[in-house]
Amino acid sequence: MLNNPGAMEGMLKSDALKGKTIIITGGGTGLGKAMGSYFLKLGANLVITSRKLDVLQRTADEMKAETGGEVLAVACDVRKYEEVENVLKQSIEAFGRVDVLLNNAAGNFISPTERLSANAFSSVIDIVLKGSVNCSLALGKYWIAENIPGNILNIVTTYAFTGSAYVVPSACAKGGVLAMTRSLAVEWGRRGIRTNAIAPGPFPTKGAWERLLPGDMAQKFDFRNRVPLKRVGEHQELANLAAFLVSDFSRYINGEVITIDGGEWLQGAGQFNALEMVSPEMWDAIEKNTKGK
Repeated sequence: MLNNPGAMEGMLKSDALKGKTIIITGGGTGLGKAMGSYFLKLGANLVITSRKLDVLQRTADEMKAETGGEVLAVACDVRKYEEVENVLKQSIEAFGRVDVLLNNAAGNFISPTERLSANAFSSVIDIVLKGSVNCSLALGKYWIAENIPGNILNIVTTYAFTGSAYVVPSACAKGGVLAMTRSLAVEWGRRGIRTNAIAPGPFPTKGAWERLLPGDMAQKFDFRNRVPLKRVGEHQELANLAAFLVSDFSRYINGEVITIDGGEWLQGAGQFNALEMVSPEMWDAIEKNTKGK
């Protein structure tokens, strides 16, 4: 439950993205769907992609009914460059141009690394890193050729810059996407193309989190205990940040990665942060012992 109900509301004015066409990879479910729905409410045209056209089409129909906006669903395996080019082609045919790319498609395993096959490792790298590269390259070529001031927003994670055990393929891939974000921001900035990233902390989604933490693991590994604010993120909070970064209100933000995790990674980084578990009685004993010396 949020302490501030206002955080559940959209923060931008209703026409903040009017006229912009936005492609979201992995846009049919979860956080991609949440961000896309908000973009539509702000006046954007939306293109959603994933490998499952039936899921995409259901999502597109729901979004249209909810917002009255324009949604194009295109099946795409981001690992295949020719399929990415097809998404771009269909998007231009439908809406005239594309203004924003949101690289959101992802794959992950929670596992001891020695238990993973080489194929399992490669599949995550191919979806997350190669997929983001394919989409960024296709859109970047298009924007440069057409002299369009494009905008790339990558969804990474806090362990893209800290690393993390048990999700090594994802950490490697997301770290690569973060490096690409900063690199392209410099190289393509002079072309009017901005490149930024968001590093979300725990924002549970039903499908993805049930696959990562099956059975009662989600209850045993309660992410709220790792966050100083003692809660997980609300999807609208992430959508608000994403909408700001793809809007013209953030025109001077380029090459940045913005963390939205309630302070989770900082709590894990501090050597003594786990001392929050010390009881008042134990602190009394520690203080007495310290003064005695």
